[in-house]
Amino acid sequence: MCRKDDKQKELLKNSRLLGRSGQKLCEKFLKNKGYKLLARNFLCKTGEIDLVMADAEGAIVFVEVKTRTNEDFVDAEAAITKAKQIRMNRAAKFFITTHKLEHLPMRFDVVIVMAYEKHKPKIRHYENAF
Repeated sequence: MCRKDDKQKELLKNSRLLGRSGQKLCEKFLKNKGYKLLARNFLCKTGEIDLVMADAEGAIVFVEVKTRTNEDFVDAEAAITKAKQIRMNRAAKFFITTHKLEHLPMRFDVVIVMAYEKHKPKIRHYENAF
């Protein structure tokens, strides 16, 4: 029988599971702030967007989620490169056009989920990050 601690250690070792877990935590965090989910893992030939949400005011929010277990060498925010921003922007334009949402305001948010082995995860939310 697996204990909770064993599952937590396995999660922290597997980057794909860690990312998926972080994305779920982020989604719950944003829903608690009044956001509504429009799409998960939106993928097109120009890029990918982790979460597409609508905020309480009706703006379309394209969310990049970064989940980390530590920031010993570099802050998680540094993973949002200019190239990543360009790809997200192209994918967002495709999403907006395909869903006929051009009339709504849009923005890009970044959410950092810090997952710790022995502590509750911490979430940093940067609205209108780029």
